[in-house]
Amino acid sequence: MAKNNTITLKQVGSPLRRPEVQRKILIGLGLNKMHKTVTRQDTPEVRGAIAKIPHLVEIVE
Repeated sequence: MAKNNTITLKQVGSPLRRPEVQRKILIGLGLNKMHKTVTRQDTPEVRGAIAKIPHLVEIVE
């Protein structure tokens, strides 16, 4: 069985009253509305972006 190299993210925090850098990270991940879910490749770059905004996103199992 092949390894699944994707990660599913859900936006749980609002970008309102957040620094511009955090808003741009959300947009870069493809998130822009509350409770939106996206699937991305599980790369170190994506993991690093998630690490910068753990209060705004959660990883969906």
